[in-house]
Amino acid sequence: MPVALLALAISAFAIGTTEFVIMGLLPEVATDLGVSIPSAGLLISGYALGVVIGAPLLTVLGGRLPRKKMLLGLMVLFIAGNLVSALADTYGVLMSGRVVAALAHGAFFGIGSVVAADLVAPHRRASAIALMFTGLTVANVLGVPMGTALGQALGWRSTFWAVTVLGVIGLLGIVFLVPKQQAQGGDLRSELAVFRNPQVWLALLMTAFGFAGVFASFTYIAPMMTEVAGFSSGAVTWLLVLFGVGLFAGNLIGGKAADRSVMKSVIVILVSLAAVLTAFVFTAHSPVLAAITIVLFGAAGFATVPPLQMRVMQTAEGAPALASAANIAAFNLGNAGGAWLGGLAIERGLGYTAPNWIGALLAVGGLVIALVSVFLDRRVSIGTAPESFEALQKTRKIDAVAN
Repeated sequence: MPVALLALAISAFAIGTTEFVIMGLLPEVATDLGVSIPSAGLLISGYALGVVIGAPLLTVLGGRLPRKKMLLGLMVLFIAGNLVSALADTYGVLMSGRVVAALAHGAFFGIGSVVAADLVAPHRRASAIALMFTGLTVANVLGVPMGTALGQALGWRSTFWAVTVLGVIGLLGIVFLVPKQQAQGGDLRSELAVFRNPQVWLALLMTAFGFAGVFASFTYIAPMMTEVAGFSSGAVTWLLVLFGVGLFAGNLIGGKAADRSVMKSVIVILVSLAAVLTAFVFTAHSPVLAAITIVLFGAAGFATVPPLQMRVMQTAEGAPALASAANIAAFNLGNAGGAWLGGLAIERGLGYTAPNWIGALLAVGGLVIALVSVFLDRRVSIGTAPESFEALQKTRKIDAVAN
């Protein structure tokens, strides 16, 4: 694999760390800035909203720029957002810094996916995308726990200073390691035209439903493990590390599988995700089985990322960067929707394991959409077969006359 993927992975590591590390620092932020925990929690929602808005918007605005320049600009924006967060002395300033950093998130992963895919041979594109997203998975394994520990020891601002430094390292890596590529887009109208293809929307819906299933459960993993499985609150950290190990393995497995067949891998992985979440309803009551299931959950959850990202790029050949960025927005919409539905189930008194079967149902929803997409693909293939047959017969007649 090209060394340029390392620069993309480092940048992804920085982005993933700043996205999730705030979860472990909410008490420190709330106390220091004089706000409630729920208000501090809105820093997570604000970031997600920034991703959803920034992903398609910045991709469209930078459509005529070469991809490398666009990646550099996005990393500068990301660094600026984290710098503002590190210097924030009020809640409003911190929220502003979070949103600015988030604006770069979706567009970076969207354009970065296209850049990564173009760095390798066609049969290795999904694996290249998976390697870039490895930075995001490693962020969950190492970046978030280390960032949380740093923030608790030296103050939450120190974490954002550290992420700022990581962003600079990623920026320098892109400068020196990523080769120049052509402009990522052309005419805006022609790029938007790809969204007339129903397969593009089906791909985005697969992503939203699939990842809604993941976050319906993952958002409430801490109370599930302490209140149901019986772990201490201190054990949650290493349980999240186990989840991160699953993410790392699943991401690479999903990339390899998608290189063989994108849609087959989507279907198999969504079936696996639904099965694991269904089992989690029952295994959550046993500490040992819960720990094992967490690893499998992480693997099944993140194995969806490379094939889902590849699918939307396949269906939007005319504007892969824009569609890819829209898919990152779909991931975050799924995150928000899944978390909301899981929380709603808990509020209705269904218990802390209820988000697991909510997640399983959402994964099944994504599976149904995937099957519809495959059915439409086959229908189109069958529909064009007679034309191909007639063309073949016509060619044979011409050859016969010529002979």
